Amino acid sequence: MAKKQVSMSKRQAIKAQRVRRQQQQRKTMIMIVSAIALVVAGLLAFPSLQAALAPVGEIARITPVPRPMADFNAMGDPNAPVKIEEFSDFQCPFCKRFADETQLQIVEAYVATGKVYFVYYPYGPGGNWIGPESESSARAAFCAGDQDMFWEYHDILFANHTGENVGDFTDKRLLAFASSLNMDMDQFGVCFDSNKYVDRLNEGIIHGRQAGIGPTPSFLINGKIIEGALPFSAFQQEIEAALAAAGTQ
Repeated sequence: MAKKQVSMSKRQAIKAQRVRRQQQQRKTMIMIVSAIALVVAGLLAFPSLQAALAPVGEIARITPVPRPMADFNAMGDPNAPVKIEEFSDFQCPFCKRFADETQLQIVEAYVATGKVYFVYYPYGPGGNWIGPESESSARAAFCAGDQDMFWEYHDILFANHTGENVGDFTDKRLLAFASSLNMDMDQFGVCFDSNKYVDRLNEGIIHGRQAGIGPTPSFLINGKIIEGALPFSAFQQEIEAALAAAGTQ
């Protein structure tokens, strides 16, 4: 009887030891899985953390240039005999060239004199954004339009353009641009965070695609497609021809 009790006691001890070992193994496995999950979460969060901690960087300031009869993303007399529609991506280097070298000449010679009505549509090549910053900068520009500062924001975007997909237009910098223009930051932030103008931007893209717009920048001058950051003289020729066709030269 005593031998039988001893044998049972040993089996119980072995069983208890096995249970403790299994429990320890489960604990170890849970710790390993938890550690792996933390590492994965950290890796996933690292780019966001980097973006959050990254400095805004230097911002090129602008001297605002008033646009005649500015109305959100348009300027000039809506009843002007010539309508120019620009399709442009804020990350496009040739779009920057047009903004820097030609647009204001057209404004001075034709928009300010009531001959041209000018509309800007944020638009990627073929209707596809160059990158995510293209869409976010376009949304930011439209949010600036809520405060009657679309064209000022248009100018500061191009003033701070250095290349494609290089971090010129991170969310942090887009907010800093608005602040540098003394906008109401609460209003701007709510607009930007809510994606308020996604539908309106898509409408412009659909319009461009239906019109057959391909590369950026491209333009419709009374419906005629003109492609590229052409010099002012080339636009002058097209505008004068459109004025003549309208009988208002």
